[in-house]
Amino acid sequence: MRYRFVDCAYALDRVGAGREAYLGAHVPGASFLGIDELSDLSVQGQGRHPLPSADAFAAAASRAGIGEGVFVVAYDHGGAGGAARLWWLLRHFGHDDVAVLGGGFESWLGPVRSGVEEVEPADFVPRPRDGDTIQAEELAGRLGEPGLVVVDARAPERFRGEVEPIDPVAGRIPGAVNWPYTDADEVPEAVRAADEIVVYCGSGITACVDLLALAGAGRPDAKLYPGSWSDWCKRGLPAETG
Repeated sequence: MRYRFVDCAYALDRVGAGREAYLGAHVPGASFLGIDELSDLSVQGQGRHPLPSADAFAAAASRAGIGEGVFVVAYDHGGAGGAARLWWLLRHFGHDDVAVLGGGFESWLGPVRSGVEEVEPADFVPRPRDGDTIQAEELAGRLGEPGLVVVDARAPERFRGEVEPIDPVAGRIPGAVNWPYTDADEVPEAVRAADEIVVYCGSGITACVDLLALAGAGRPDAKLYPGSWSDWCKRGLPAETG
């Protein structure tokens, strides 16, 4: 088994900030996968960061040196969620040999390096899983169903609809409970014990932080709503505030 560190730094407010952070300092030998490579921005009508196709993700993973027999250690900067997104995508496409570095790059105690790395490409073969996502139509039809808990991973003020710095509508999916991804270290018992769990955020990135925590707490079956609030609010679906 070979190990591959992958830097997943990104910033929502500035294109290119993630790669700049990686070039400035990273774990020696680490490859880089930015949020644009962990999404498919050419897809319309599925939120701000639609999931990449199997072929697109396979190409990006291969360039990053990920393939059979490679154990991936993903990390990000400042807990922004990029590493959890890579963790989720790798598992979604059938690659279970992956972990996230606790505490991110800030917790790394070894040497660091700057600049570009020469990464040997690998051959990533995608094997997409079923049942780990849910789409807007199905979720809308199941709201209020006994045993289903819908989790909003955004900041409390966005959950309550008091502010909305990104999307055109403020609020949340009706009936959702708030578990901010910044508090993912403590899994709420009411969430962990639910019959079925769906997690969303603004665009499907930081929701993966909660999904990672749930997997560690024995609930790897929790589902991602990939389009999240950026998809839901543009469809004219019901919303709550307060």
